[in-house]
Amino acid sequence: MSRTRKADATVTLAPELASYAPVCDAIALLFQPYAEVVLHDLSTETVVYLSNPFSKRELGEPSLLHEIDFKPSDIIIGPYEKVNWDGRRIKSVSAVLRLAEKAVGILCINMDVSHFHAVMQTLTALVAVPQSPEKPASLFKEDWHERINEYIQSWIRARGVTIAEMSRAQKQQLVTDLAGDGAFGGRNAAAYISRLLGLGRATVYNYLKKDQS
Repeated sequence: MSRTRKADATVTLAPELASYAPVCDAIALLFQPYAEVVLHDLSTETVVYLSNPFSKRELGEPSLLHEIDFKPSDIIIGPYEKVNWDGRRIKSVSAVLRLAEKAVGILCINMDVSHFHAVMQTLTALVAVPQSPEKPASLFKEDWHERINEYIQSWIRARGVTIAEMSRAQKQQLVTDLAGDGAFGGRNAAAYISRLLGLGRATVYNYLKKDQS
C-alpha cells in the first residue's frame, strides 16, 4: 500500500491503483486549469486521489458512485453532464479500472466547459446578422459576385467536395453550369470565376467554347 497526500488529507492508495496517480496528474496538467481528475477505490468506495480539485471533493470521502450510475459491466461511462457547486457546467467521463476481470477503481475526468460556453455565446452574438425579409436591393441588386459565390458553394456542398479537391472535369462541369445560369453576364465575371477556381482565364474560355461547340 502507498499513501498519497492531496488537499491536506492523507489516504491509503492500493497497489493496483497507485500506477494511475501519475495518469491523473498528467491529464489535469495537460488541460489545466479546466480538468479535475478523481480516482475512486471500489473496494472502499472512497475518493483516493485528486488532481486539480475544483469540485470541493475531498480525499477519503464516499465516492457516491450512484451519481455516475456505475455498473460492474461498464468500461467507459459517459460523457455526461453535471453541475458544479458554483453553478459551472461540467462535462465528465469515467473509466472503470480493472485488475484481470475485477473492477478495482474508477477514474473520473471532470472538464469545466463553462468558459467554452461563454466563448460560444460571445462568438454567436458577434456573427449573428439580424434577420430581414430580404437583402437590401440597393446593395445587392448588381452584386453578381455574391450570386456566383453562393452558386459555387451550393454546387460543391451538393457534391461533398471543396474547391481545392475538385478535379479538372469537375471544374469544367462547374464552369458549364455557371454559364448555363448566366453567371458570365457580369463584367469581368470570367476573371473572377477563374480566380475562384484557380484556373487561368484562357482555360475558362476554352471550357466555354467546348460547351458551345
